[in-house]
Amino acid sequence: MHLIMKSQFDDLRLNDDHEYSADDKGGKKVVKIFKDGQLIAKKIVVKRSVQYFGVTGVEELFTH
Repeated sequence: MHLIMKSQFDDLRLNDDHEYSADDKGGKKVVKIFKDGQLIAKKIVVKRSVQYFGVTGVEELFTH
């Protein structure tokens, strides 16, 4: 996985072909995006730090 931009993550999250799940454990929030059961991207929030990650080749899945 490598870093991606927030707009790229939002594009994946808003795509109707993808499912996503959110998890909150003791101050660490994780949002994972799946396509066909495979993890393709995730967002990690710890305190004020926000990081967006995508799998290699995730650029092919963007809608725009």
